Amino acid sequence: MLRRLYHEQPASFAFTPANLAWAEGQISKYPEGRQASAVIPLLWRAQEQEGWLTRPAIEYIATMLGMANIRVLEVATFYFMFQLQPVGSVANIQICGTTSCMICGAEELIEVCKELIAPAPHTVSADGKFSWEEVECLGACANAPMAQIGKDYYEDLTPTVLRGLIARFRDGEVPQPGSQSGRYSSEPVTGLTSLAEYKGKGAGLNGSVQRAVDIGETVKRIDGTEVALNLSWIRNREGGVALAEKPAAKPAAKTEGPVAAEGKQPEALQGPRGGAADDLKEIEGIGPVLERLCHELGFFHFDQIAGWSEDEVTWVDQNLKGFKGRVTRDKWVAQAKLIMAEGLDAFRIRAKTNDY
Repeated sequence: MLRRLYHEQPASFAFTPANLAWAEGQISKYPEGRQASAVIPLLWRAQEQEGWLTRPAIEYIATMLGMANIRVLEVATFYFMFQLQPVGSVANIQICGTTSCMICGAEELIEVCKELIAPAPHTVSADGKFSWEEVECLGACANAPMAQIGKDYYEDLTPTVLRGLIARFRDGEVPQPGSQSGRYSSEPVTGLTSLAEYKGKGAGLNGSVQRAVDIGETVKRIDGTEVALNLSWIRNREGGVALAEKPAAKPAAKTEGPVAAEGKQPEALQGPRGGAADDLKEIEGIGPVLERLCHELGFFHFDQIAGWSEDEVTWVDQNLKGFKGRVTRDKWVAQAKLIMAEGLDAFRIRAKTNDY
């Protein structure tokens, strides 16, 4: 399936303060230079905040993590859990269409979605509340057919039951998830044949359903209100305070100069020639953060990078704070030489196939 960004995009994106605190907590889990490992949770958080994943959100996260925009876009388009188009404000209903569910009536459920929501998947209903899609196996085969609505599974569905669920969600209710035919979990449809004494413990619901009922936020998007709980394990070494509870950080001190490193320091400039720097982000692997680091080190132009020797590459690799080794890994010098030799237009064509 071809996945592209939606043709209409908002002008900008920014995490809410609570979600920003959460995102910074995720980034802190990874060692220096490995911030890109947080890309999937940050993309998911952006989707939870907005409902779908927008181009500004992708670019915002790329800047946070010091990644090229294209690298983050590759992740967003690869994983089907990321919605690249608007979804319903209440819920995006995911109908499992794989073998067990298909045999047990998934196609009839899809017809209900076509009738009540929209004729085509990935389309928002006329009232703006719902969208739907067919997905691959969600792992509840014994309770087929089923659907994921929000965070929870609704199992043992029939067209009539699904109609009722959609109506209740539309009215602001949160129907109880799990089996809709009364099964405790995934026991045979004729009833338990063993461990029957454990059925109906407590409120009569299995642990997963009981937890969903207790929380009651099946279709509520994550909005940051749970930050203090989820980040309680991240402690400030000085005061033992959770990241979400820390006071606002003081302005960062002035950046120190280059650290001592192996290799030879390339010739640097005090500023760009003629007051205008080259767009170093044209080089694959350089994003906004790395471009700023290059400027701090006195590198503003493609010809500077193209002229680096092996010793100079070693020095720069050691001085890219948080991004050590990027010059070698992403072949900056080879790319810069191609730009100088053939121009940006030719380089862009070659760059699509990594022909440099």
